[in-house]
Amino acid sequence: MFRRLRSPSLSGLGLWQLWSDLATRRHRHRQFVTIAYVVLLSVAGLPQRTPLLFWPGAALVVIGEAVRLWASGHVKKDRILATTGPYAFVRHPLYVGNNVIVAGFCMASGQWWSFPLWLVLALAFFPPAIAHEDALLHRLFGSAWEEWSVRTRALVPGIDRYRAAVGGEWSLRQSLRVNGEPLIAAFLGGCLYFLHLKLA
Repeated sequence: MFRRLRSPSLSGLGLWQLWSDLATRRHRHRQFVTIAYVVLLSVAGLPQRTPLLFWPGAALVVIGEAVRLWASGHVKKDRILATTGPYAFVRHPLYVGNNVIVAGFCMASGQWWSFPLWLVLALAFFPPAIAHEDALLHRLFGSAWEEWSVRTRALVPGIDRYRAAVGGEWSLRQSLRVNGEPLIAAFLGGCLYFLHLKLA
């Protein structure tokens, strides 16, 4: 017999489950929060207030997405420990890219509240995500992860690691397959264009 599938309710137990999930497994929602915040800034942004900040903000978005594109072309999800490319500088370059992207949108949006609100959200969602991923990688790769984590910081780049970044093979196909990164780049470009239309 097939069991009847029940869709989650937004009332009663459903709300409690959502709250419990946000309280104990926030790492699962880090990407959604980032995307939702970019959409919020694109819709609520008023770049005409600070037009001189739009293009520096757009440049940060491009840099942040370039970091993500670079990282996603190196990572071999749960199969091989990525320690080359941007992973030679930081353990979580995708999160570095996320934060640079959002900082760019904050600047381009012209909304003063965007920076402090993102600081609160980033502190709420990224440390649990980093702890979760570090624990997973430690469990998968053991001493190899321990050796790499000792010499590689979580988010702040170590500039002395540039030689280790040279090795490894970057793959656009891998970037597209793992994270759909070119599609994310197109989405971010569309959001920037939407903000740019408000400058006129």
